[in-house]
Amino acid sequence: MAKISRKAFFSAAGSELIKSESTLKEYPYQDPSNQQLPRHLQKTSTGIGVYAGNWGNEQIMHLLKRTLFGVSKADFNHFKGKSLSECVNILLNFDPTPPAPPLNNYGNNANQNDPAVPYGQTWVNAPINGNLEGARIASYKSWWTSLLLNQDRNIREKMTLFWHNHFATETLVVQDSRYIYKHNTLLRNNCLGNFKDFVKQITIDPAMLEYLNGNQNTKTAPDENYARELQELFTIGKNLSIHYTEEDVKAAARVLTGWRTNRTGISSFFDATKHDTSSKVFSSFYNNYTIIGRSGANAGLLELDDLLTMIFSHPEPAKHIVRKLYRFFVYYVIDDSVERNVIEPLATLFRNNNYNIKIVIETLLKSEHFYDPLNIGCMIKSPLDHLIGLAKQTKINYPDNSNIQTQYAHWLYTMQYSAILNQHLGDPPNVAGWPAYYEDPQYYEIWINSDSLPKRNLACDQLIYTGYTRFGFKLLIDCVAFVEDMQNPSNPNDLLNEIIQLIYPTDLSLNTKNFIKTSILLSGQTGDYIWTDAWNAYKANPSNTMLKDAVKIRIQALLKYLMGQAEYQLI
Repeated sequence: MAKISRKAFFSAAGSELIKSESTLKEYPYQDPSNQQLPRHLQKTSTGIGVYAGNWGNEQIMHLLKRTLFGVSKADFNHFKGKSLSECVNILLNFDPTPPAPPLNNYGNNANQNDPAVPYGQTWVNAPINGNLEGARIASYKSWWTSLLLNQDRNIREKMTLFWHNHFATETLVVQDSRYIYKHNTLLRNNCLGNFKDFVKQITIDPAMLEYLNGNQNTKTAPDENYARELQELFTIGKNLSIHYTEEDVKAAARVLTGWRTNRTGISSFFDATKHDTSSKVFSSFYNNYTIIGRSGANAGLLELDDLLTMIFSHPEPAKHIVRKLYRFFVYYVIDDSVERNVIEPLATLFRNNNYNIKIVIETLLKSEHFYDPLNIGCMIKSPLDHLIGLAKQTKINYPDNSNIQTQYAHWLYTMQYSAILNQHLGDPPNVAGWPAYYEDPQYYEIWINSDSLPKRNLACDQLIYTGYTRFGFKLLIDCVAFVEDMQNPSNPNDLLNEIIQLIYPTDLSLNTKNFIKTSILLSGQTGDYIWTDAWNAYKANPSNTMLKDAVKIRIQALLKYLMGQAEYQLI
């Protein structure tokens, strides 16, 4: 059995090491994971200078696995041979044209007839229909899953998920599929844009107004829900030695009074009669800033602009967002060295560039810190990374659009399996997002437990052996076609090396690879010719079922074994 590398072991065990062998540093930001480790346990001292080390297959795959949901061989070949700068530029520069919207995939069922939307047409601008909301939300989730499965070679889908976790909403709470779709479009369009403008749009977004009660916020009954999360989760953060006050939350709530949603227009609007026109005074945390009360049709936007100017004049929003980006793309431990060499300079860059998201991501992805060997293969895959990656790596064919009911059903299966593994696309558990991205000290380790790990393995086993069938279509890994796509499949050493490079974040030892090769590809015998002869015999007569099965059974066993190891859970 292959043993997990020391690097991966220390990554997985990091939180326990920190708790037992470190002391908290005196930082204004008092995150429990921001600690000074003993010298022999410090993760890395590298910073945000441009990486100038070896640029090979391992570094390219590391970049792609952190920025895409799964990497196919074709994806890797597209980037192979390109420089670091070229690769990052491809990932960050993409066509802003939005994808085609989700469709009515449910209306061919007499029990789910949609009087406003013909079968096969989009419902995103149709009147709300309470009887069909469940079907439309399922359509939306299937559609979003398809965007991950068919992602372009850029970071947009990964960034959209990052912001979905950051500005979390739940379809079950919003209860309007059109608002939810519009919210997704907002995340997608702003994923690398200006963060200040992004927050402004989120504040008056219909889905967010519904989700955090902003549409119920009035001068006579101020609702503090969004005002609190705006500061605690979306901009300032928490665990600070000096903090904003409850009075600041109340004052921000008064600033935001008067915003309403319009289900007919699928939009939001400002009702000046519901707005608190008095001035709002904030605490010393905000330098006793005062927002002058206004009246009239533009009062809501004018006071919102003042509120955001006040918030973004504080140094904490830049640090808060950079820390979240770091944990999403690099690693969850932010120790003394990382805070000083990565977080603080990136936060300064963020502020100095008027909160431009793209420049922060670009600098991080080109940095020496990102390619530090200790930051490769140290993250546990999210359920979506696990399932979408499995489909992408092995080139699983999903139904085409000749039958959208079948197509959407198989996309929905993938989404539902991710939900079983505790990452429900469209429905994070609460406004804070998924605990694996914020809950100290476990962070990503939350994804793996005695219940979820067997289910992860079962997903792989099912798609390797039996598949998933619905409406007459079977989702199944074509194991032989998967191997045929490799550069030199007749050579068991080259074949194993290429598969490991594709599905593992780091290489295995030669002894481990020889063990796997002998046990599986050579069927316990010695001599590479055992596999070579079997493969060549199949290629010479591919219609011979017996010859094909001789290689298929070995490839199935190989994939099952490799996907059952600890390394497969890491990126």
